[in-house]
Amino acid sequence: MKKSILIVLCIAVSFLANAQSNSELYTYKQFGNKYVVSIQNHAEITKAITAFVKEHDIKAGTIVGLGAVNEATLRFFDPATKEFVDKTFSEQMEITNLTGNISQQNDKHYIHMHVALGRNDYKALAGHLLTAKINGAAEFVIESFDGTVNRYYDEDTGLNLYEF
Repeated sequence: MKKSILIVLCIAVSFLANAQSNSELYTYKQFGNKYVVSIQNHAEITKAITAFVKEHDIKAGTIVGLGAVNEATLRFFDPATKEFVDKTFSEQMEITNLTGNISQQNDKHYIHMHVALGRNDYKALAGHLLTAKINGAAEFVIESFDGTVNRYYDEDTGLNLYEF
């Protein structure tokens, strides 16, 4: 009997520890298949969204959002070389739009996001979002679709494309 109680306590502590680590990244409220997600200040967006999607086992869906960051690494895909060129920007910027999708590749969650960032001179940066650190607030809506959307690597384009 004591052994059973100990096992249950260990499982409960493990669950609470996991929930606590995610609460350091985000909070959320669910409305059917949609989630309103607030990412905590100073958290990294890609890490937080990936953790959320994994926790909720979302295999297909969309992401939209806005907020503020003080560092972001954007990617630009060069079709001639089939390689991404990364550039990091370290300054306070507004996320004027973040749009993305959720799928699967090799049985793993695949998060694909693009972002437009407004600078203090009212000029914008845009590109594929690799990482970004929240400085202020970040609010997202994640919609989960029934089913799974898979991706494959396409040799011709050098990109991970939808596989239907």
